[in-house]
Amino acid sequence: MLRGAGSQPESAFMIRLSDATLNDLPESVARPSYNRASLSPGIVHVGLGNFHRTHQAWYLHRLLELGIDHDWAIIGAGVRSSDVAQRDKLLEQDCLSTLIELDPSGPSAEVVGAMIDYVPVEEGNAALIRRMADPAIRIVALTVTESGYYIDPATRGFHETHPDIEHDAAHPDRPRTAFGAIVAALRSRRDQGIGPFTGLSCDNIQGNGEVLRRTVVSLARSSDPDLADWIDATCTFPNSMVDCITPATGPKELALAQKFGIEDMVPVTHESFRQWVIEDDFCAGRPDWGRVGVTFSDRVHDYETMKIRILNAGHQIIGTPGEILSIETVSDCMAEPLIHAMFRQVQREEILPHVAPVPEFSPEDYLELVSRRFSNPAVVDSTRRVVFDGSARHTGFVLPTVRDGLRTGTSVEGLALVEALWARMCEGTREDGTVIESNDPFWDTLMVAAKAARHRPRAWLEQRQFYGNLVDAPQFSSAFERWLERIWSNGCRASLRGYTAS
Repeated sequence: MLRGAGSQPESAFMIRLSDATLNDLPESVARPSYNRASLSPGIVHVGLGNFHRTHQAWYLHRLLELGIDHDWAIIGAGVRSSDVAQRDKLLEQDCLSTLIELDPSGPSAEVVGAMIDYVPVEEGNAALIRRMADPAIRIVALTVTESGYYIDPATRGFHETHPDIEHDAAHPDRPRTAFGAIVAALRSRRDQGIGPFTGLSCDNIQGNGEVLRRTVVSLARSSDPDLADWIDATCTFPNSMVDCITPATGPKELALAQKFGIEDMVPVTHESFRQWVIEDDFCAGRPDWGRVGVTFSDRVHDYETMKIRILNAGHQIIGTPGEILSIETVSDCMAEPLIHAMFRQVQREEILPHVAPVPEFSPEDYLELVSRRFSNPAVVDSTRRVVFDGSARHTGFVLPTVRDGLRTGTSVEGLALVEALWARMCEGTREDGTVIESNDPFWDTLMVAAKAARHRPRAWLEQRQFYGNLVDAPQFSSAFERWLERIWSNGCRASLRGYTAS
């Protein structure tokens, strides 16, 4: 990508992004060199948020730039009512997206064109089912967030009694969920003799391919056991690890696109680092992603453990005290000495001992990389975004390390503090008295427990749907209770100071 916005004034004349205006964009903006009219679909991607467009779509865009894999273009899809607005915006600009790289030396812009259509968002998902049943589609990929896989928070298994899942089991021809649509499309493909496709999860879940397989097969079994067996035997669900910090888009991001002279309704900003590691297990073929930096490995578990334990848990470590202290961005959290010191201490003493090295990084080197990425002031990533959906992120990113520490006898003192800070945050107010708005699918439940825990800390850990039997582990529960009492008595900064001075 070419540098440009930092050295030129905001354009008084905006180019509205579309296929017809690509050649009119300023020279500082990179744009597709391939003929988009020659592209044909090979992938349906459910969940067309910012991350997909700056990550998976970008990798495919790089391949198209090499003049190969033009039969692997992306069809966007969504199953939520909120996806309608995103679809309308993207279709209005021919599914093009402006990606703005937030490098400390200055931003740069690039328009990517790997996506060529967006399925109608409708009740019953008939259009999505038809598209996924098309024999041209060989991969169905998803970015639907950690909480979107219907994982029972108590058992970490398939949440078969969730109302959405019960609906899809009873009405398999009119599903409500993306997984119900996948099952219906696979039924059609089997019945027509078309064959399976690969299900590719691109979400931050340990063993995301295994989780996707379990969700799809379990849902299919509730209505058609023979179909479930066919899916389990013929479809593949490779595990993958994805990484690129991608802030939410708001007025600042829209204005930044305009500085490049582009009128884009849904631009994406992102850091300069990307990583994608995938098991090479694709039943119906795949693009040649290895040509553009994707790592194919049978050690995805080690890569994802490193990323989830250090980076994703790291966001929770710094984000919860940041929210309590009204610190708005991730880089500002890292600039707060007490938060930064706690982050380094928890990582080195309690997380890194449970992380194995990978070919590219030792755990220590990866921690240094993450520290630099979090500290980049050009990436205006909101604290609120990284602590969103804490009920999924703490259970998936933080608590596995707590259990490892209890099993091996290593310290969990700092992780107990992290959980106490989350309990304090979920009470719903910051230390300056401002209100923390609902930020979790279980926010009301969390607030009730957090308010009770102010006077009886153990009430927070008694949420066994999140903590399981950790309330019965004295090493962790005693430390948690002590820290929560200190936070409420002495405040967040004093508690952080007490931990880092120990």
